[in-house]
Amino acid sequence: MAAAPEFHLPLAPADLLRDGGPGRYVVQEVLSVHELPPALAAFRAAFRAQGALAVLQHFDCVYSVLHHFRTLGTAVKEDALELMMHVVSHHSSDLPAILSDSGLSHADRAAHLNALKMNCYLLTGLMDAFEMETCKNSCLEADPGRKSRKNHAKTSGSLWEEEREPLLQLLTQLLQLDLRQLWGGLAVEEEFVSLMTGSCYRILENPSIGLQRYRVTREALTHLLAAALVHCDHMFSATLKITQMLQHFEHVAPVFAQAVSLWAKEYGLKSLVGELLREIGQKCPQDLAREASGVKGYATFISELAEQIPTLVLSNMSVLLPHLDGESYTMRNAILAAMAEVLVQVLNGDQLEEAARGTRDKFLDMLQAHVCDVHGFVRSRVLQLFTRIVQCKALPLTQFQSVVSLAVGRLKDKSVLVVKNAIQLLAVFLSNNPFSSKLSWTDLDGPLKKEVQKLKEMRDRSRPTAVAPVIAPEEEWQAMLPEVRAATQQLFQPLQEGEEEVLEVEETAERTVEQITGLLKKLNYKSAARLTQKALCRFQGKEPFVGPGEENEEATILGVLKRLYTGSCPGENSEDPPRDNSSDKIEEVIQEEQPQTELVKQEMLVHYLQDAYNFSVKITEALNLISKMMYENSVSVVQEAIEFFVTVSQFGVPQALLGVRRMLPLIWSKEPGIKEAVLNAYRQLYLSPSEDSERAKAQALVHSLSLIMVDASLGTIQCLEEIISEFVQKDEIKPAVTQLLWERFTEKSPCSSLERRAALMLLGMMARGKPEIIGSNLDILVTMGLSEKACEDYRLPQEVCNVISKLASNPKPALEKSAPFRLPQNHMLFGCLSETVSKGFAQPSSHWIPFMEAAVTLIYQLAEGAEEICADILHVCSQQALEKLQEADEQKADARDSPSRVSDGAGSLSTFLLLHLVALVGQVALQQVAYLEVSVSAELRRRRLLKEEKIKKQYDTNTKKQRPQSTGNETTMEEELGLVGATADDTEAELIRSICETELLDGKHLLSAFVPLVLKICNNPGLYSDSALSAAAALTLGKLCMISSEFCDSHLRLLFTMMEKSTLPDVRSNLIIAAGDLAIRFPNLVEPWTSHLYARLRDPCPTVRQTAGLVMTHLILKDMVKVKGQVSEMATLLIDPEEAIVGVAQNFFGELANKGNAVYNLLPDIISHLSDPNSSIEEESFHTIMRHLFSYITKDKQTESLVEKLCQRFRTARTERQYRDLSHCLALLPVSERGLHKLQDNYDCFADKLQDPAVYNCFQTVLARFRRAGIKPETKALAEELEQKLSASHNRGLDSTEIRQDGSQTPMPAPAKRKPTGSSRRPPLSPANTDDDFVTPPPRTLRNHKRAQKRPPRKKAIITFSSDEENNSEDELLAELREEETPTKTTPITRSSARRLR
Repeated sequence: MAAAPEFHLPLAPADLLRDGGPGRYVVQEVLSVHELPPALAAFRAAFRAQGALAVLQHFDCVYSVLHHFRTLGTAVKEDALELMMHVVSHHSSDLPAILSDSGLSHADRAAHLNALKMNCYLLTGLMDAFEMETCKNSCLEADPGRKSRKNHAKTSGSLWEEEREPLLQLLTQLLQLDLRQLWGGLAVEEEFVSLMTGSCYRILENPSIGLQRYRVTREALTHLLAAALVHCDHMFSATLKITQMLQHFEHVAPVFAQAVSLWAKEYGLKSLVGELLREIGQKCPQDLAREASGVKGYATFISELAEQIPTLVLSNMSVLLPHLDGESYTMRNAILAAMAEVLVQVLNGDQLEEAARGTRDKFLDMLQAHVCDVHGFVRSRVLQLFTRIVQCKALPLTQFQSVVSLAVGRLKDKSVLVVKNAIQLLAVFLSNNPFSSKLSWTDLDGPLKKEVQKLKEMRDRSRPTAVAPVIAPEEEWQAMLPEVRAATQQLFQPLQEGEEEVLEVEETAERTVEQITGLLKKLNYKSAARLTQKALCRFQGKEPFVGPGEENEEATILGVLKRLYTGSCPGENSEDPPRDNSSDKIEEVIQEEQPQTELVKQEMLVHYLQDAYNFSVKITEALNLISKMMYENSVSVVQEAIEFFVTVSQFGVPQALLGVRRMLPLIWSKEPGIKEAVLNAYRQLYLSPSEDSERAKAQALVHSLSLIMVDASLGTIQCLEEIISEFVQKDEIKPAVTQLLWERFTEKSPCSSLERRAALMLLGMMARGKPEIIGSNLDILVTMGLSEKACEDYRLPQEVCNVISKLASNPKPALEKSAPFRLPQNHMLFGCLSETVSKGFAQPSSHWIPFMEAAVTLIYQLAEGAEEICADILHVCSQQALEKLQEADEQKADARDSPSRVSDGAGSLSTFLLLHLVALVGQVALQQVAYLEVSVSAELRRRRLLKEEKIKKQYDTNTKKQRPQSTGNETTMEEELGLVGATADDTEAELIRSICETELLDGKHLLSAFVPLVLKICNNPGLYSDSALSAAAALTLGKLCMISSEFCDSHLRLLFTMMEKSTLPDVRSNLIIAAGDLAIRFPNLVEPWTSHLYARLRDPCPTVRQTAGLVMTHLILKDMVKVKGQVSEMATLLIDPEEAIVGVAQNFFGELANKGNAVYNLLPDIISHLSDPNSSIEEESFHTIMRHLFSYITKDKQTESLVEKLCQRFRTARTERQYRDLSHCLALLPVSERGLHKLQDNYDCFADKLQDPAVYNCFQTVLARFRRAGIKPETKALAEELEQKLSASHNRGLDSTEIRQDGSQTPMPAPAKRKPTGSSRRPPLSPANTDDDFVTPPPRTLRNHKRAQKRPPRKKAIITFSSDEENNSEDELLAELREEETPTKTTPITRSSARRLR
């Protein structure tokens, strides 16, 4: 019988169809699709009869299934899979007995080997076919354009997913057998192992294998591969295959990390970890930098492996370190993450060995080095890793300070992600700091100095006792011995006469011993030796003078001296040397050890306090930086900064309160995330106290909120009010808090006046959310807050007025049909207010005016007939003033020249009375206008709407009755009502205006009686020199101007003269604010005076400049002032020495940038003004301003246009400074390809300026930035050409005459003589200006009329540089030009007559 052909595993299925040579199995026939079901049935019958060997005759049947797999029906495929499962399972069960049979013939072994390979080939082939089909179906399911995808999923995928796990377990069970017997005791064939494991790898290629539902499948795959690794020597192949798959399939990284860790832990395959990491470590870093997909797989594998088996990763870390210097930031992140996991899980704790500590420190040093990595993602990742290390308490205390310093340094990083993670790390440092729960460096400074001083004293005390035992007496004796021996030898030489008489032996041996030791200590060795020689003769045989005899006298003397010296200290002051010597030694050791222990403890305490102090200082430094980040553009950074301050506050850092206050304005943020972060922060800080009872919680909440309001600004209080009203509306503030606040206000609960006022303010804030809190307790507020005690401190009644005003401001405008909330004129509130105001009028108090203003405002808000109440108050107060004046007239002989009184020659009056009267008049005037414009106007409109609605209802009723006859009259009535409404609005507005213009300041109205007084004070600053009075009079003048346009027009010259010439900053500030309000109310009247408003931006006083900046910001942003070249005055505030003023300017330009192209349109004028030699702006200051303004130029078209205009501007520039300024502006622009073309086209404009090194360097900067942005190959030639031209012009220096001959540059006008500049800010206007500067400009309509007569109609305005046009040098030198002659070149601001008129 011929031997059965041997089955060789093919590389491709088609190989089995070709004859591979003699003795090799070949498929005889591929069955057709119709023949397969009966063939499978025959195979099943043969399997029942013969077992697994049946495949030797029926292999072609199942091979045919594989061949036709795509066209076969599901039933046939599932039948074949089920059959092969049974066959392999049966064979697997039979093989242990077969393999253990020692009498197995060669033929039987070959048959079983062929059957095993055939069965496994067919089964794995079916597995691969089903897996491919399932992957294809899952792709179809994911395609949203496909229909009936459910049917596709139900074909064969459902059975396959159910059978996949049992199949993998079956193959695992098979590989666990000792299959080497089938191969004759040799290793299992490599092709067979690859066949078995190939299916595993193909299943792992499925992207969905990482899903949670396939967890069991992943475990089965892991165990199957483990069996191949353990029993079939699959290590080398697995290493290569896993590395390849990690490179090409990113999703397998977590799966393999879990599998490798399982193999290392449960199967002892630790060497595989080293092989895999070595294989990854040997990858070329340059190749990895190019292959981003492969790097991600490696990086995920390394980081996840380190999480699961950090010890093994640590032992192989050295092979990965070269990638830390590679270009791939992903690999650097992964290796650094692996280091962090090792530090957390392995190299953690105080019990580490020396080598482990060294490794730990090296890893930490590497991590710290990469905090400054070139890539932002790496810096960010390292900060995240340090956050985890600190949270797990794996950072040694010795490294604390250095890591904190690095984190603080990263707060200035340009990457938002890095800054965010740096803030998170610092917050974690605070939460996990080992020092203290309270980290105020001011609190730590005192104890630190005290303990350092104590340590110094302890060291000073311990120094003498510590020095003594350093050199033992025996050591000292050895050092002395040569000299002592020399002195002893001199004893045996002839003695000098009289020497023995000096040294006499004492009566007793003890006293002689003292004498000898004293001589030794004094280094008098010769005398000590001679005395010892005599004592040996006299006290022979007595201790310590005992010796061997005369034969060795020198040695005897030296021996006695040694004994005396080394034992001298114990024997000096004692009669019993042996006993006392031993006891004193014990005491000395005890006393010596005790100070040493205390000293070590003290040193540790000082070291601890020093570390805590340094940590606190760093946190304080971080606070200052983070507080400035609260207004960054990045929402995530702002949220982290807010969260950080919440953490810091819990650790008692005093500067934290500043940050908590600074975050308050963010409650108005348009970003919901930031607003919610602020609310959460205050919720954590104040609404979650640690106390137990509700009462204690309420007390803690009230106390904390009261602290915020100490010295708080008005803006801070408004922000806090918004937050508290939000809490009240959400019922997050408990009733116990409200109860406690009322108890404090009514003084039922003892508290200071400050706390009482804070409680009242908090009640007002809560009332905004729930008005009934105030409405139901109005009587208590009036009786307690406006009582007789109110005159003692007007701040409390002022707050009472503010709180009650919440009742007026709360109703929504939507409810305009209902009557507004007002109280009757005889309500006790107004009686108390009138009485309190009148009483305080005649008493000097700095708080009376703010209270009076609040009281008058409240009266106009809530009272019916408010003007009558205020008229009574004015009458009573002016009557008091007149009475005081009459008293003064009676006593004017005595009090005429009193320095504390103001006099007009007829009589004198106390300054504070006049101040009170003027302030009262101004407030009543302003509130009267507001009352007419707002309340009366709204009430007139409300009544008209009600009347119209009533008429419309009547009309609707009539039309319903007459509907059959009506045709189109329905709309007619609505149209008529609409027209009537519009006309009525105008009529009402005209009525209000006429009252203000004709009635309020005529002779019949009470206010007119005080106008002469106010004007007299304003016109006579020398006579009325009191600063407060002058400021109040100026403010009142502004308020009176708000009433009537006629009055305003006639007194604007006085107002602006005072604004310019007053020596009092308060007066100038008040008038700037008044002028800003007037510019909104009467814009046409104030418009000619705009230049004087801009002039205040150069005021010598910082507060005036800040006020002017704020006013101009509002006017310009509301389009109440037309922006011209004078906006450069706002730009100069960007270099103001005051930080607050710089903030105002930055805010202005930030808001202006949001209004379309506003900043772009203004830049030419700003550059023209600031680069002018007369502007007095230093070059460095100009650069600072331009850096800020050019940051708003973000559009490509704007950049291109500015490049061209700046190049053209070189033609008319007159000085080297202007050349440098223009080139610096060009260097600030991010030039694009089209911008580079603009530079090339306009090269002749600046070619002759390139000889200036500064100009040349700026153009080089432009090209360098262009290259860094990444250029296309076609534009590279253009850049190189331009660079060559720049270099040639710079080196050669084109002559200006050649350029003129070329016709590319206009003749340059002769520059006028300029004064030298010296300061970075324009000098303030001189207060000694003549009155000619304040000639009232002609009305706007008249000016426009004259301009229309004098010049032809202008063309449409085009945005150009103000000095692009060519001007004659004669015109340029003229100081005054007529309007029609004025060139577009802007003249300096000091030429008042050259002001351009609109």
